[in-house]
Amino acid sequence: MSTPAITSLAFLTPGNFADDDPYTGLEETLRLFEHGERAGFDGAWIRQRHLEHGVASAAVFLTAASQRTERIELGTAVIPIGYENPFRLAEDLALADVLSRGRLQIGFSTGMPHADLLGDLVHDGDWRRLDLSYGRIARVLDNLRGDHLGGPDTVIHSPGNVQRPRLQPHSPGLAHRVWYGGGSLRSVRWAAENGLGLLTGNIVTGEGTDDFTTAQLNLLAEYRRRLSAQGAERPARVALGRVIVPFDGADAAGRARYRAYAAARHARTLAPQGPKRTLFAPDVVGTAEQILEHLTADPVLAQVSELRLELPYEFHREEYEQILHDTRHLIAPELGWRPASPADARPAGTPGTGGTGPAGFEPASSHMR
Repeated sequence: MSTPAITSLAFLTPGNFADDDPYTGLEETLRLFEHGERAGFDGAWIRQRHLEHGVASAAVFLTAASQRTERIELGTAVIPIGYENPFRLAEDLALADVLSRGRLQIGFSTGMPHADLLGDLVHDGDWRRLDLSYGRIARVLDNLRGDHLGGPDTVIHSPGNVQRPRLQPHSPGLAHRVWYGGGSLRSVRWAAENGLGLLTGNIVTGEGTDDFTTAQLNLLAEYRRRLSAQGAERPARVALGRVIVPFDGADAAGRARYRAYAAARHARTLAPQGPKRTLFAPDVVGTAEQILEHLTADPVLAQVSELRLELPYEFHREEYEQILHDTRHLIAPELGWRPASPADARPAGTPGTGGTGPAGFEPASSHMR
């Protein structure tokens, strides 16, 4: 079995807040992003969640995070595309990317949580007849590429300026930093055929197997086969998400809380769930030594170079920081990862170029719980 060789380490956080005090929770999540950058993590990702105690607009949150950090990649996993207008979302993401100096990583899914409650609020008319799937993501990509609108002679007039119309601000390279949260063979094929990076985490669809690992390995193989058939011009990035909760630095109460969290979710890992035969990976909870034993035996991790910690829901910032600390110091280095040095941080005021990200994906480039 191959030894894991992780070159990029990121974390994904749910952005929890209390119903009667959203500011405090959101501020603590921003501080967690700052903490991750100081610790040398390569990426900090936020979930986008509607009607829940979490971030409803990743573009808005990541814009704020861009002003509190300088180097770390800023990602969202994932934006449910069915609730978005492709042009307006592309405008918001492009603006956030410019303000971050080219650090955004955009993850999409086609799932629509709470659709019966939200569909009529978001869309006029019968939203069930609209294309709220892959075609809608393709339209976002078309807008991000910055093609001009109208004919070759079409111009718009604004105070002090005459120009050909296109999405503004245009952020070159952002369209190459788009990912798809793929959990089925159909979804990874589409991601590969459209040149998107692949986010695969602790939820997949059981297609021809009841075994989570076998299903995820099949997804990776199919994604890479389709990429090869496409003759992709640039290496595509694959990031693996795992719920990893080391408790070396936790007190007795914290250890008990972590074990209880994993135990409450274990039953779902024992068999396919629901009509789509959803398969769940077990949470990886324990000492760093126990977690390393598990991860080094994980055949999926051996096939990727990017690892993303999926932080548990409803924990406190201090607990998240302890999990990040233990992973950064006790686990990730044993998997080959090295933290970003302070010299990698772009000095304040330096114009961004949207440079080269990990694994050569140019530039700096599921609904998973």
